Amino acid sequence: MAKKVLFINQEINPYLPETAMSVIGRDLPHKAQEAGFEIRTFMPKWGNINERRGQLHEVIRLSGMNLVIDDTDHPLIIKVASIPTSRIQVYFIDNDDYFSKRRMAEDENGNEYTDNGQRAIFFARGVLETVKKLRWAPDLIVCQGWMSAVVPFYVKTAYHDEPAFANSKVAIALYPNQLKNILGENFKKCLEFREASAKLLKPYNDKFDLIELGKLAIDYSDGVIEGAAPITESLLKYAEDKQLPLMRYPGEDYGAAYADFFNKLI
Repeated sequence: MAKKVLFINQEINPYLPETAMSVIGRDLPHKAQEAGFEIRTFMPKWGNINERRGQLHEVIRLSGMNLVIDDTDHPLIIKVASIPTSRIQVYFIDNDDYFSKRRMAEDENGNEYTDNGQRAIFFARGVLETVKKLRWAPDLIVCQGWMSAVVPFYVKTAYHDEPAFANSKVAIALYPNQLKNILGENFKKCLEFREASAKLLKPYNDKFDLIELGKLAIDYSDGVIEGAAPITESLLKYAEDKQLPLMRYPGEDYGAAYADFFNKLI
């Protein structure tokens, strides 16, 4: 039976411009499928995504849930589209407050959003709740970019008893630092959910920047991927010191390297 791989992406081309992350977000699921894996792919519905051009449409049966973050209800909207070149289906996590009316990490004037941390939390929980609704249990979850970096923590704590994730392995793919500021003054408080408790967050700085977020992701992952270069060396050393399986940046022809690494983790 084919092993199931869930890709949780920050960026996917052609919905967003070409970057190292968006191109891998587009091509890696296709290569994994060609290598024999069964795949599902998620990303945020950033406000600068053209829904009409991308042919996104809402999936009513998956939408409608409210997620409580920082004591506020935030409706979860799920949309779907298919990448024209590969026919890979992409699920989009949407919400008026966090995504549809806003760009990615920063506004039109180049100012980072002060609630980027809450947006990452909403995205992570939105993906995991939707996968539960799909009744699809991934053998491996691959997280790409800072937006997906709280997923490993939630999979191993708040969702560890859920049948969909009870046996899932998690890999975090690290990319060059994309945020300058911390993820919001109350990020740690907002992270608390079910067994994802304040006690587990004590080892991390209260001012949660991307280095702290990277450490959190590595601590709760089963493997680490250098998704592009150059990565902050302190994070790669942190992963090495924990003796986690680590895949160094494999270069442009990466399909076989990723497939081997996935099989090694599963």
